[in-house]
Amino acid sequence: MFPSRRSFLQTSGCGFGWLAASSLAQQQAMAAGSVMSGKQPHHTPRAKRIIFLFMQGGVSHVDSFDYKPRLIRDDQKIIDVADARSIAKTGKGSPQRIKKSLWDFSQHGQTGKWASNLFPNINRHVDDLCFLHGMHTEGVAHGPATLFLHTGTTNFIRPSMGSWVMYGLGSENENMPGFMTLSPSLGNGGPRNYGNAFLPAVFQGTPVGRGGLPAKEGNIQNITNTIWKPEQQRRQMELLRALGGQQAMPGDHEIEAVLESYELAARMQNNAPGTMDISGESEATLKLYGIGDKVTDNFGRQCLMARRLAEQGVRFIQVNYGDNSNNPAWDQHSNLPKHGEHAAAVDLPIAGLLSDLKQRGLLEDTIVWWGGEFGRTPYAERNGTGRDHNPGGFTTWLAGGGVKAGFAHGATDELGHMAVDGKVHMHDLHATLLHLLGMDHEKLTFRHAGRDYRLTDVHGHVVKEIFA
Repeated sequence: MFPSRRSFLQTSGCGFGWLAASSLAQQQAMAAGSVMSGKQPHHTPRAKRIIFLFMQGGVSHVDSFDYKPRLIRDDQKIIDVADARSIAKTGKGSPQRIKKSLWDFSQHGQTGKWASNLFPNINRHVDDLCFLHGMHTEGVAHGPATLFLHTGTTNFIRPSMGSWVMYGLGSENENMPGFMTLSPSLGNGGPRNYGNAFLPAVFQGTPVGRGGLPAKEGNIQNITNTIWKPEQQRRQMELLRALGGQQAMPGDHEIEAVLESYELAARMQNNAPGTMDISGESEATLKLYGIGDKVTDNFGRQCLMARRLAEQGVRFIQVNYGDNSNNPAWDQHSNLPKHGEHAAAVDLPIAGLLSDLKQRGLLEDTIVWWGGEFGRTPYAERNGTGRDHNPGGFTTWLAGGGVKAGFAHGATDELGHMAVDGKVHMHDLHATLLHLLGMDHEKLTFRHAGRDYRLTDVHGHVVKEIFA
């Protein structure tokens, strides 16, 4: 009787290679097994899930939620500033023309939060929001900054935050993926923004639709089998499991992990189509999200889908507003009024999501995270009609999930250019969000290529000042 290929490799000169591969497979299988076994958090969590509303391209904070009276006073003045692009090229700043906001600011809510009329519907929820005004990050260009926001690195292949969350906690629903991204863009990192990198593949994000495609046409690819009947699919799974049982060796669970992914896909055929179908929602709910209105329909559908996925136990849900190019939506270098069009498309749906989560009791254990990869400068780019990228200071807001409501943390300078008080680096935000989910960012590690990796690398501190 001839030996099997596996036995031959074990007993030949390639045996050491087999041992290394077997060790890696076992490590990955142990990690993947945490999804099935319900891995426990490091400490008592304040939230169960995250809905990330990604404003691709960078919303101008000085035109939305970061009120700077000096921009009005010094409008059109030429001032020397620490321009990030100029510093990167010449090592020094440059003279720039200050530009006031195109939108009027006023106070809102019981907290009297200053905000512009760019987002009038979100402004009605300021007493539920926690603003981080001292944000700063890495990367001047969209590609590096977007990757950094999602993976904690500007250029290397690293797991996305959603994958780390899945690795640490798993999914609450065995019939649905734990990490899903709605209408992701292929530009500025593309699939790497929801990829698993060196984590086991079971932790990668599941994309629904893509940027530039109408949300009503977006679905999970190949979710239904139009060729085989359910009985035929069941027999196929039985055959695959039998073959896997013959191939697998004691302690080698890699094949088992593959079969588990097949079985999840099979279960999704019975569950995901119903979750993705919003036809059963009431007219009042559809109106709440702006569905049916030409301006708000697309993003409204994405926000409603995020609520439905949250109800199904999906841990990390990303809702993307942008297109499918390397020139993202909010990137107004020469046409700042375009911000108004984008705001009109997302303002009502986001407000509707906040209202819907709150009235259903979901906001208590759901973190809503809003923001982009960076902010925009308080001066006109090249003395023109738009604003340049600004990684040195910008605003992000959170809601629900154990953060203080009606609270503002940190500040930029009087121009809105650089974070100067209560500074929160993107690594710090990642650490804080993981903490709210019950995970210690320093303990959430995975050994790869001889060292332990984590989302925050060797950085990051938890911003406990924003905890309720």
